[in-house]
Amino acid sequence: MHDFSRRRLLRTTAAAGAGAVVLPGVSVAEASVASAASEMSGGAKCGPAKLTGRIVHPDDPGYADASLGWDELFVHYPLVIVYAQNTQDVVNALTWARQHDVALRVRSGGHSLEGWSNVDNGIVIDVSELKSVHIDAAARTAKVGAGLNQLEAVTTLAQQDLAVTTGTEGSVGLSGATLGGGFGFLTRYLGMACDSLIGAEVVAASGTDCAKVIHADLRNHSDLLWALRGAGNGNFGIVTSLTYKAAPLNSVAYLQATWDGIGNLQGVFDAWQHTGPSADIRLGTQLEIHRNQILLFGVLAEGSAAEAQRLLAPILSVGSPEVSVQVGNWGDVYAGFQIPTEDEPANWKFFSQFTTKPFPKRAISVISAFMRDAPTDDSNFFTQAFGGAVRRPPRGGTAFPHRDALFYSEPGAGWGTRGEPGSGDALTPVAQAWIAEFSQALRPYVNGAYVNVPNIGMQDWETAYWGANFDRLRQVKAKYDPHNVFQYEQSIPPASR
Repeated sequence: MHDFSRRRLLRTTAAAGAGAVVLPGVSVAEASVASAASEMSGGAKCGPAKLTGRIVHPDDPGYADASLGWDELFVHYPLVIVYAQNTQDVVNALTWARQHDVALRVRSGGHSLEGWSNVDNGIVIDVSELKSVHIDAAARTAKVGAGLNQLEAVTTLAQQDLAVTTGTEGSVGLSGATLGGGFGFLTRYLGMACDSLIGAEVVAASGTDCAKVIHADLRNHSDLLWALRGAGNGNFGIVTSLTYKAAPLNSVAYLQATWDGIGNLQGVFDAWQHTGPSADIRLGTQLEIHRNQILLFGVLAEGSAAEAQRLLAPILSVGSPEVSVQVGNWGDVYAGFQIPTEDEPANWKFFSQFTTKPFPKRAISVISAFMRDAPTDDSNFFTQAFGGAVRRPPRGGTAFPHRDALFYSEPGAGWGTRGEPGSGDALTPVAQAWIAEFSQALRPYVNGAYVNVPNIGMQDWETAYWGANFDRLRQVKAKYDPHNVFQYEQSIPPASR
C-alpha cells in the first residue's frame, strides 16, 4: 500500500473557472483563473498561476486509474494530474509547473511505450479530454482537439467519407501518433499521418516562468510545423489542437488471411516483402506473426473484394490460409477490427526498426526461431509495408526521415493480466530478455528506429529516430524551448548557442 500523503498537492493550487474543479477548502474567490496566456518575452514574469481543469490528486478516488497508462509495466506516482478542458487550462498548468519548479510530462492517449508520458512527483498535463471536432467538408480540412483517439478520428471523418492516415489501434491518441510520424493501412495511399498535418495549436514555454499559445502552419512558425511532423510528442510544447488536410475515401476492402502454425513463414514472409511494398499504392498490408499462427491484413482503398484478393494472390497462394474479405465504409471496418483494451495483456515491450532491403532467408529464419520460443501467444512480430505515398513528403517537409524504408517491423512481447498488479512479474525477465535477444539477432538486417516505439538503451538513438534531421530539430528546440522545459529520457535537447 503506497502512502501518497507526501505527494499531496497543496489545496490552494486548485482553481475555479470554466472547466475548473474546486477542491474542498478552496473558495471560488480564492481560486481565480490565472491570465498566463498572454505572450511573455525575455525575462518577463507572469502573475501567480492557478491550476484549472479536471484535477486529480493522490488522495482522490480516481487517482490510481488516472496515473496508470496503457502499458502497465510502467507505474508512476505524479504529484498531480491535470485533465485540460480547454487551452487555457494547459497554459495555466504549464505556467504553474514552471513557477513551482515541478517536473512535467505531456499525455494524450496514454500509450507512451516506455511510460514517458508520466512522472513521479511531478505534474502530468493530460489533453485527452480535448475532443472538439470541426470538419470543413468543402475544403476537406479537419481541426480536432488533441484528445481524440484514432478510433474517434477515423469514425468521425468516415461519416463524411473522408480520411487521414492513422495507426491501427483505436485507443491510441491521434495527436501522439501523428507527431511521431504515424503509419497504418492508408500509409501507402495517403502518406504518413504527419504528412496531412497542416496546422497545430501549441502551448509553449515563454520567458522565465510563463506560457504562450502558438499557432503553427505553413505560413506562421513553419519551422515548428516541420518539427511537429515527426519529432514525437512533448518536445517543443503541448499540442492542444491539430488541423489536417483530409482525403476523400468512400469505401475499402479489408482482407484477413490466417495460416495455422508458422510452418509457411518462409514462403509467406518472402512473398509479402516482394508484394506489399510495391503493390498498387491503394493497398496497405501488415503481417503479424505469432508462435501459433501467421496473420495477413490488407486494406484496399476504393477497391473490391476480388481486386484485393488478386493483388494479394502471390501471398495467398502460399499454403492454405483461411481468407475473409469485407467491403464497406472505412469507419465501420476500422471499428470492427478493434480489440478491447481489457482483452489485451497488461505489460508490453517492443523494439522498433526499419529495413530498406528484403530480408534474406537467414533473417526470416531468425524470426521463425524466436517466434517459436515466444513467451506468450500474444507476443508477435509485426510488419507494415511502406513505399507508395510515403516516398513523397508534403509541402514544407517533415522531420520523419525513414521514407526510403521497404517496411517497418517490431518484435513485441505481451504478458500479464490487466487490473491484476504483479500478475506478470514472473514472466517479466523472460519477456525482456526475449525482446533484447530478438532485436539483437536482427540488427544486421535493419536500421533506424521509430520514435513512437522507443528503443530504450539504444546507442545513437538521436540519429536512429531522426537521421540527418536531428541537428535541425535541435535548432528548432533552441528557438521554441531554449530552457529545455519539455524533456524526458530521449527528448530532443536544444542546440547550444
